[in-house]
Amino acid sequence: MSDLPPIVLYHYPYSPYARRVIWYLHLRNIPYVQCLQPPILPRPDLALLGIQYRRIPLLSIGRDIYLDTRLIIQKLETIPATAATGIRPPLSPPPGTPASLLTALLSDWTTGPAGLFTHAQALLPGSGLPLLQDKAFLRDRADWSNNPVTRAEAAALRPEAVLAVRQAVELLEGTVLADGRKWVLGGEGPGLGDIEAVWVVHWVVGLKGMVKEGEVEEARFPRVYAWVRRFQERMEALKRKVVAVGGEEARGVVAGSGRWEGEIGVDAGDPVVSFYGLKNGMRVKVWPTDSGSGHVDVGVLLGIDGTEVVWETGKGLRVHAPRQGFRVRPEVEEKASNL
Repeated sequence: MSDLPPIVLYHYPYSPYARRVIWYLHLRNIPYVQCLQPPILPRPDLALLGIQYRRIPLLSIGRDIYLDTRLIIQKLETIPATAATGIRPPLSPPPGTPASLLTALLSDWTTGPAGLFTHAQALLPGSGLPLLQDKAFLRDRADWSNNPVTRAEAAALRPEAVLAVRQAVELLEGTVLADGRKWVLGGEGPGLGDIEAVWVVHWVVGLKGMVKEGEVEEARFPRVYAWVRRFQERMEALKRKVVAVGGEEARGVVAGSGRWEGEIGVDAGDPVVSFYGLKNGMRVKVWPTDSGSGHVDVGVLLGIDGTEVVWETGKGLRVHAPRQGFRVRPEVEEKASNL
């Protein structure tokens, strides 16, 4: 890695996942431009990059494009602080510490396949939000979900979702925030642990209609509510005007930049690599397993290890996806000899 190339964030403003990345960028004062996307497909700006992946956000650093907020934040953590640019230090606690373990557990707790967000999305109100009355939006979200449900089924899931969110808030109230600290990992300001812990709760208590009176009330969880407000106030104080660019301009920025990362190679000892005979330069297909699985990307394999898979699109750009929650296969699968 050398000098920081241009960063482009593809997102739509009210995505709770996009907020995770925006908060991170602002907390560290990392410069970026945004390419705003519609909340539903099609997204021609992403097609310009040769990407089929349908989830938001995506982030490019130079010619490297990153999918999934877990990997995006992990990569942003590698950007060093510099006095010349005003970029502030990384937000992760030192590796090998209890705080680093807590941060990792909080990330999995909220973003994992069976994480808190999975429960919380069942709290979206069936009325009161115009977007949720839009038939095109509902069809789009049925395509996004690997297990779409009817309105009646969603209503039946709500009590369990309320319970899951209440239990999560109760856990935060009675453990990490119980000693009166201002931030999850202590200290004078929010860190990565706060982003990982707050984003779902912030969404639930901040969006009108998500929880009803008496379900997750402030009187019962005063420390959590105070922490969410404190976090929001800090983010408001750090808010800055971000330049918005169109899809063609964003593609020009990405395609005209240099590579941000070097090659990671192909880990021959990886069980998926060895089973399917994956090799550098082979055409592969990659898709998410938890949602949006019908949108499969195909490209030339550049590298794969236990953390990520990297491929080149037909547009000559490099795309990175985490291994967790994504599947990698040869474009043309043959019957394995050891089956």
